[in-house]
Amino acid sequence: RGVEKLLLTRPPMSLTPVVESICGDSCIAYAWGYLAALESLTGVTPGFETEVLRGVALEMERIAIHVATLNGLATDIAFLQGTGTYGRLRTAVINASQRVSGNRFGHGWLRPWLTKGLGGGLREDLRQTLTDFARDLAGINDLMRSALSVKARFRGTGVVSTQAASDLGLLCVAGLASGISFDARIQFPGRLYESLPFEMVTEPTGDCWARMVVRMREIDASLAWLFRVLDDSTLDLSGGTATPAGTDLRLAPEQLCVSVVEGVRGPVLLALETAADGALRHVKVQDPSLANWFGLALAVRDNGISDFPICNKSFDLSYCGNDL
Repeated sequence: RGVEKLLLTRPPMSLTPVVESICGDSCIAYAWGYLAALESLTGVTPGFETEVLRGVALEMERIAIHVATLNGLATDIAFLQGTGTYGRLRTAVINASQRVSGNRFGHGWLRPWLTKGLGGGLREDLRQTLTDFARDLAGINDLMRSALSVKARFRGTGVVSTQAASDLGLLCVAGLASGISFDARIQFPGRLYESLPFEMVTEPTGDCWARMVVRMREIDASLAWLFRVLDDSTLDLSGGTATPAGTDLRLAPEQLCVSVVEGVRGPVLLALETAADGALRHVKVQDPSLANWFGLALAVRDNGISDFPICNKSFDLSYCGNDL
């Protein structure tokens, strides 16, 4: 699609709308990765509350996409209770994101040194939405995990061993479900996740069941983190800019900056290289789907044709994220 070339044709400070469209359901992860690189190259760091708000946006995105995947898994095996309930719950989450950002996928939520906040009742609105969501999610997750038909289709299907996952360098759900302990929020926490840490979520069996359970557990971890943030009265989440008037926002010349943000499919990587005049010379984007496709190719071996849809959906990789 020529994304990397396109990013060299416009001023760096106006590129966020393009970057957040690279992979439509990972809008926040891509935007945050790009903004982190800009901040490093200018030497202007946003306030801590700005990073907290970015974390809120990222976990809302993670929850929405994991729920959408669980919906697809339920649909692929005709488990209609899951199809109906997960679809409804996803709508509640993305509608909450729209009330904050103006867009259900979070477009416009993050901009250079500015993140839309949770003022004017939005903080309590989000807390109540997530409270209701968490209650209903727990019910349908319990139903999915206890249903014999779900166990029969998912357990032992699409297995990727720990050794194979390690050899292939599988990321996020694809790796975590095979016992690979890697999460950029933990390995590279930065000041946000050092102050507000996550716990690692892994499963040992490497099959479709494990990938389903990892998604459920990651949603639970995201909810716990969000409630911790929303309930912390010492955090000002009203939003605002961190760049005082007159700040020099030119990019440092002859520099290479690599940023990593743990998106819903794993680490989203952006590398920015500047020329002697501070203009962008080169931009490299890598979606985590690039590595994980090899895991899917291995998972479908020795499985029946009817198992391909659930193997495919258990990975739920991005086609556009791979085709840059």
